Amino acid sequence: MFDSLSDRLNSTFQAVRGRGRLTEDNIQATLREVRMALLEADVALSVVKDFVARVRERAVGSEVTTSVTPGQALVKVVNDELTEVLGSTNSELNLRVKPPAVILMAGLQGSGKTTTTGKLAAHLKQTGKKSVLVTSTDVYRPAAIDQLEQVASDVGVDFHPSKSSQKPKKIAAEAREAARKGLYDVLIVDTAGRLGIDDAMMTEISTLNETVEPAETLFVVDSMTGQDAANTARAFGDALPLTGVVLTKVDGDARGGAALSARQITGRPIKFMGTGEKLDALEPFYPDRVASRILGMGDVVSLVEDAEQQVDQDKAEKLAKKLKKGKGFDLDDMAEQLRQMQQMGGINALMEKMPAGAQMPKGMAGAADDKQVGRMLAMVSSMTPREKAYPDLIRASRKRRIAAGSGTEVQDINRLLKQHQQMKKMMKKFSKGGMNKMMRAMQGQMQGSGGPPDMGR
Repeated sequence: MFDSLSDRLNSTFQAVRGRGRLTEDNIQATLREVRMALLEADVALSVVKDFVARVRERAVGSEVTTSVTPGQALVKVVNDELTEVLGSTNSELNLRVKPPAVILMAGLQGSGKTTTTGKLAAHLKQTGKKSVLVTSTDVYRPAAIDQLEQVASDVGVDFHPSKSSQKPKKIAAEAREAARKGLYDVLIVDTAGRLGIDDAMMTEISTLNETVEPAETLFVVDSMTGQDAANTARAFGDALPLTGVVLTKVDGDARGGAALSARQITGRPIKFMGTGEKLDALEPFYPDRVASRILGMGDVVSLVEDAEQQVDQDKAEKLAKKLKKGKGFDLDDMAEQLRQMQQMGGINALMEKMPAGAQMPKGMAGAADDKQVGRMLAMVSSMTPREKAYPDLIRASRKRRIAAGSGTEVQDINRLLKQHQQMKKMMKKFSKGGMNKMMRAMQGQMQGSGGPPDMGR
């Protein structure tokens, strides 16, 4: 996420980090680089100008120049201002209305509205314990209605049927009445988009907005569209009483221009971001955490929350008891930990949230991909129960058999066994809860140090 922007900013701050003294010339030179990094990331020019002006005002004052660690103080100023640009604090959905609370999804065609409708429904069902009904008023795009019906089925929420022969306004009105009679907590209305802004689309969605009187009107924008996202956001903001923004395809956005522009252009908070293709890949947007990730400081808080939500607590307790009794951490245990990593978004997603994960050498990042995890799990699956329990038994002939059974090479088996030994040593240190315990320990270290780790480490 935002890799190119993160790399550029980190290389810029490398020159001033650790300096005992910063002059106004140093600061101006650094801010020129920051300005170029933001412009190259496709951040709207007006946003860049305001951002750099605010940083300059704070940086040339006593806050940075008289600091004991001026380089780190400058990074903190940039971090604070990035957080401010992104929205300061997390803004939750306001559903405190007489049920059903209606959420209207707006945006261009291809922005990911339909998939995001399903993701949001799943989020409200799982974390908010809400009963959710979804409907589609997109009577123009072929199979749009069928797509939402399938997505609704996949996430386990109810779908209000509609037909392409119906008028969008009638569909929305009937869906709202069905949600009221069915005692649903939330109704999410997916709307039609266009390839570009046009009067017909804006008139239609304004009419829908008046018809359903939504508690939330969310602008869904593809973050990879960069500068165009800012222009689109401005148009929708002028036409609708938007209450928030949802950024989609953030996992594929190396620049970050949309994220850094959308909030300031619309004047509305970014409420969610889509972080993958899976229907559970929707995260609440926390400006401070995203700013921290952009500056390479990681996002340990989100990492801990992921662990608490995704890690199977019963299995973690069983592993903890096993280790407490002095029984070894075997290959079955390792495979289970790898599967839990996959549930938390995969190794790459975890590394991105680790402190200094952004500065990890590209070669290392490539080696830690999720295909490799799949290969490791295949190797373990090709072992006998006794081999999994007693890895020391795995000698040359067994390695050849396991390699043949998993479609790998003997050197891959050797690497797996070495990684198992490393993981075994690590698990001894966190024997009271596996990965969940490790995540909490990392959070404690962050809080104990008074904030983000030194970026120079």
